[in-house]
Amino acid sequence: MNHWIQLHPHDDVLIARSQLIGGSLAGGVTVRGLIPAGHKLAARAIASGEPVRRYNQIIGFASKPIAAGDHVHTHNLWMGEAKGDFARDYAIGADVRPAAARREATFLGYRRSDGRVATRNYIGVLSSVNCSATAARAIADQFSRQIHPEVLAAYPQVDGVVALTHGSGCGMDSDGLGLQVLQRTLAGYATHANFCAVLVVGLGCESNQINAWLASSNLREGDTLRVFNIQDSGGTRQTVARGVALIHEMLPAANAHRREPCSAEHITIGLQCGGSDGYSGISANPALGAAVDLLVAHGGTAILSETPEIYGAEHLLTRRAVTPAVAHKLIERIKWWEQYTALHNGELNNNPSPGNKAGGLTTILEKSLGAVAKGGTSNLEAVYEYAEKVSARGFVYMDTPGYDPVSATGQVAGGANMICFTTGRGSAYGCAPAPSLKLSTNTALWQRQQEDIDINCGDIVEGSCSIAEMGQRIFDQVLATASGQATKSEQHGYGQNEFVPWQLGAVM
Repeated sequence: MNHWIQLHPHDDVLIARSQLIGGSLAGGVTVRGLIPAGHKLAARAIASGEPVRRYNQIIGFASKPIAAGDHVHTHNLWMGEAKGDFARDYAIGADVRPAAARREATFLGYRRSDGRVATRNYIGVLSSVNCSATAARAIADQFSRQIHPEVLAAYPQVDGVVALTHGSGCGMDSDGLGLQVLQRTLAGYATHANFCAVLVVGLGCESNQINAWLASSNLREGDTLRVFNIQDSGGTRQTVARGVALIHEMLPAANAHRREPCSAEHITIGLQCGGSDGYSGISANPALGAAVDLLVAHGGTAILSETPEIYGAEHLLTRRAVTPAVAHKLIERIKWWEQYTALHNGELNNNPSPGNKAGGLTTILEKSLGAVAKGGTSNLEAVYEYAEKVSARGFVYMDTPGYDPVSATGQVAGGANMICFTTGRGSAYGCAPAPSLKLSTNTALWQRQQEDIDINCGDIVEGSCSIAEMGQRIFDQVLATASGQATKSEQHGYGQNEFVPWQLGAVM
């Protein structure tokens, strides 16, 4: 096996499978200096200002002359004036293809009375505002399996009582976009299939008034949705006591639910990558994409997100858009992000992060080209704004920031009942109420952080497993997880602190 990888015959760079030593040969060129694992070396001499290709796509421009065998990274590659130096060919619908033959698979899920299907069976405690977060957490703590394991012992079908709190809900425009997004996010969680019942606790004087939220979200209080305010309850102690009593009323009905065989069409996966590295676009991301294609063939849904991390690769998605309207909605979101970052004196190439760069990624163009691989090859059926309810089946897109907790929160609000999260640098992320599977891009990470990683995709880099084989392995693990098998993050109890709604607008 070669110690280097060439992803496309027209690429200008090779990827180091392991650290390459100066003077060694790689792809017919002599390596100049140390090339860390996952990093790039030039396959040919590249003149200053010349475009550099990986995946047969432009990932940036040489900022100075690069000799064959040189390390190609931030010191000699930059993004350039992307809009002026190259134009992305959106070719709307050019790669749309007939739907794959329908396949059938089942998992053991919880079927709700309205037809929704859950992969977990939680009771949720949501805060309408940061001011009620302490009370919400105190209520959930009374049912913690770590603190009070005896309380839920009589309710084995209940996965737990979780508090999902946030730092917003007041000091914001009562008619502004920020409050609309927060209310949409909370509504998505309040009606999420993985919550059998939900309690919402407010303070009473916040911008995000609970009654206004119920009205704007077309929700009403009932047996599975209870709401109240601290100011109406007599204070924190009485609020906690009232919340605990209400959850005790909810537990018997929640425990009555049983898992039963359900079609895989009821699985909706939020696709995430965090702590990406030079292997992400080679192993874990395309393998997850292969699993997505399998899920879509079984009638399921996958949500690709993180708009700042598809920037420069959005043309690979517009080519798969089933209608021009779908493509144009995605392009509009890209333009919105260009304006949004410029307004705050930033640029989209502020991403990749330092960890991404240490792992071998250089520009956002390179990172994005690897990130879109998570979406497989299926047609793009729809584009949604943050936390909008996902109603289409198949492969869809949701506009979110690249920050993983914020992005995944929007996906779960939209209906994702599972998260698949690829990482090359390491992650300890979890996501209540949706279980999160983590996939490592390289074996070194797997060996170092096995207690947090569910699947090692490094076998692809080492040549012992194909992308298709790993995709099948991931799909099988998705079915097992949806049926109740605990993920590593669930075993550690992650999830309650990763609820982070997107905060937009001025804080006043």
